[in-house]
Amino acid sequence: MTVEQENGQGARRKLISGPGTLLVWLYGVMVVGAVSRSVVQIATEFDHAPLAYSLSAAAGVVYGFITYSLVRGGERARKAALVCCAAELVGVLTVGTWTLADPSAFPDATVWSDYGMGYLFIPVLLPVTAMFWLRTARPATP
Repeated sequence: MTVEQENGQGARRKLISGPGTLLVWLYGVMVVGAVSRSVVQIATEFDHAPLAYSLSAAAGVVYGFITYSLVRGGERARKAALVCCAAELVGVLTVGTWTLADPSAFPDATVWSDYGMGYLFIPVLLPVTAMFWLRTARPATP
């Protein structure tokens, strides 16, 4: 057993290797997109669509936490990211359905509106992909 495996760093690296690297990159892009969009919208026109802009800010925070967890690595971070990805998927499906069922509730789009159509459906595909990766990226048990 190497020193990296003994102190847990080997497991940490596993989350950001291979497809995990792409996930970190995509989540990083989503952090920048969601946070920058919501900051501008909240600062300039919050009264127009407070729910939509607040949900975009919340999406940015969720993306940031998942990105951090993937980079941090380790079993606890993997489990936290898995839970967060599941919550993200529930949020995307809920907000996506809500925006289709009651468009008047959202005078402006959120990151998760129409299941992320404004972001090429990445918001609905990313948590599914990440959950699959996180389930397969488990460290081997002795």
